[in-house]
Amino acid sequence: MASWLPETLFEIVGQGRAPSKDYYQLVVTRSQVIFRWWKISLRSEYRSTKPGEVKENHEYFLENANLQVQVALIFGGRILDYISNLCRGKFDYLERLSDTLLLHIISYLDLEDIASLSQTSRRFAKLCMSDTLWEQIVRLACDNITSDMRALALDIGWRQIFFTNKLQLQRQLRRRKQNRKPTGAPVI
Repeated sequence: MASWLPETLFEIVGQGRAPSKDYYQLVVTRSQVIFRWWKISLRSEYRSTKPGEVKENHEYFLENANLQVQVALIFGGRILDYISNLCRGKFDYLERLSDTLLLHIISYLDLEDIASLSQTSRRFAKLCMSDTLWEQIVRLACDNITSDMRALALDIGWRQIFFTNKLQLQRQLRRRKQNRKPTGAPVI
């Protein structure tokens, strides 16, 4: 399975915490962790500082506490955990799937499973609440989607359309049509 992975497993860039204006890049390849930095300073003693780079193989990165602290300070503990897992050979294949593909897969889940999945991470919560997902679910559940239903979905959202019972939906569509009808001719 690991042979299916691209050469670059992860890459992120960031800026140091204020007042620092230094830039950092972290790249995890199949065999190395590469940490680069660029000092940006108005102070004369740092003006001639050249960019730096540290390259460690995965095993040495896991043993290098100083580099791990730097990564955690700049990019956060979550990123450090993620790249540590990559270095240990624990790949999160779901993280690598595109949102479009995940939405397609999620659209075939039961409602209870979608609710459970939405509680697993911020990414899945966002995907499980997205209008794109609920539009797919409504399309799978309905034989015919009218232009009025699409317009109502733009107003209230596809998720709301799905959870609104048929009678209430018909009332909302009827009200919407009545509000669009022009009133009688103006009185002169």
